[in-house]
Amino acid sequence: MTEEIFRDDAYTKSCEAKVIAVGEEGIRLDRTVFYPEGGGQPGDTGLLRISGGRALRIVDTRKDSESGEPVHIAEDGAPALVVGEAMTAEIDWGRRFRHMRTHTAMHLLCSLIEGEVTGGNLNDQKGRLDFNLPDTSLDKDRLTAELNRLVQGDHPVKPRWVSAEELASNPDLVRTMSVRPPTSGGRVRLLDIEGVDLQACGGTHVARTSEIGRLRIGKIENKGRQNRRVNIHLED
Repeated sequence: MTEEIFRDDAYTKSCEAKVIAVGEEGIRLDRTVFYPEGGGQPGDTGLLRISGGRALRIVDTRKDSESGEPVHIAEDGAPALVVGEAMTAEIDWGRRFRHMRTHTAMHLLCSLIEGEVTGGNLNDQKGRLDFNLPDTSLDKDRLTAELNRLVQGDHPVKPRWVSAEELASNPDLVRTMSVRPPTSGGRVRLLDIEGVDLQACGGTHVARTSEIGRLRIGKIENKGRQNRRVNIHLED
């Protein structure tokens, strides 16, 4: 099993690790700070720094098709690794932190719009969420003002875990219709933005809403009779 450090501490930028498997899908480590693509959030990129000054550039991180654990995808032509080899795993922190800001902003947006989330994704500049909203109009300026009010409120943001039974008794904790809640050992990971939003989520987030920075709502698009797509941008 890979220890997924990012689940409890999204601010850890590097860790010491060892190779536990190398295959067609990528490199598996005994522990990692690299977030694997999932829930609309891209996989991390970065470096695996090996003794002797060698470094492998990681161009993506995904989930192993069988175990679901993170696999690190090295750039073409990278030197081969062997099981047991030790290294320092180091993410591209600037890119990751922008993902954390955008992903947390998307939770703020969920708190302002009543409706099931039918899809979404993000990159290091913007995100988008699709909502099931029959006969509903959305005010872009009002949403922008409300989002920035929540950012400036400096609300604490913390992950926590509940049992699968607790989640089953509180179905409103799952807003996404197309993504299964992240689970581990019969537990489900929640993201709690104090006084604002609480829902199942396995992504990486900032520790306080003030870290997000100023936001702007972009296009609001009709994507079907009931589907509204809302685009959200980091202003910087």
